[in-house]
Amino acid sequence: MSRVAGSRLLPRISALSFCTASPATAAASSSSSTAAVAAAAATASEASSTAGDPSSQPPQTARKPWGALKFAAFAAVSTAVGGTGYVSYAYSLEEVDQMTRELRKKSKQPIPEDASGFEAMAYSAAMKVPVAAIEVYMDVRSQIEDQIRRERGWRTFKRPGVDAFLEHLGRFYEIVVYSDQLSMYVDPVVDRLDPKGNIRHRLSRVATKYENGKHYRDLSKLNRNPAQVLYISAHAKESSLQPENSVEIKPWKLENDDTQLLDLIPFLEYVAMARPSDIRAVLASYQSGDIAAEFIERSKEHQRRMQEQKKSGRIWRR
Repeated sequence: MSRVAGSRLLPRISALSFCTASPATAAASSSSSTAAVAAAAATASEASSTAGDPSSQPPQTARKPWGALKFAAFAAVSTAVGGTGYVSYAYSLEEVDQMTRELRKKSKQPIPEDASGFEAMAYSAAMKVPVAAIEVYMDVRSQIEDQIRRERGWRTFKRPGVDAFLEHLGRFYEIVVYSDQLSMYVDPVVDRLDPKGNIRHRLSRVATKYENGKHYRDLSKLNRNPAQVLYISAHAKESSLQPENSVEIKPWKLENDDTQLLDLIPFLEYVAMARPSDIRAVLASYQSGDIAAEFIERSKEHQRRMQEQKKSGRIWRR
């Protein structure tokens, strides 16, 4: 084991090395959003035609409650339309089920007996339209995902150079994957990503800290010396509670010619061999933001100075 095995290298699971994608996810999102928009339009049309009929107008005493109810209906429909277009990328099907369970339960509650016919119709439309959109979305997405799993399974795309990155730096660092996703998704991806076992530990969402609607990596939970921890991610400074330990790299967008991981190896190897007392001071000295490129320039400048010193030494000896 290397002398610097105590160092910690923390790649962010979604930015460093892989991308898990389903070609049907976007289709499911588009279909569900369209269904929700159509349902919302139907509700608006029905409400406008009803308003044009004087016989169906609510009494004066009921207008104020109807105003609040109308706003609630609009908010519910808007939430359904916006939500179905977003959850397909941000949440798993199980999470969508949990988040919408309460709304779906409320839609099944009986309408109060003292409600007028107009209020009952408005309440029914306000609750059932978004719930129907959610159920259609979940049903379509479930069928698509099941079909993908049966036919070809989920595909995992490796960032170029990740195999060499893990295998080489695994000799110097204790590599830990720290993700804000659930472990049920992290584990199978890491298994495919690192069949040789260079990744020592895996941390998932349960190890993050939830603040202001976002899951942050808290490096203090590693139970390691913070002066010896490096956190590598495309969004390192904004996703960690310890930005001073962060090494930001460019996000990977499936480019085949990406070299970010390979470019970073010389810097990480130098740090492992030099063993600075506090890596945070080293990171603070790099101002450009591109540590890999700046390290190469510094190395070239150092070699140039060394060559000049050798030349001047030869002249002096003569």
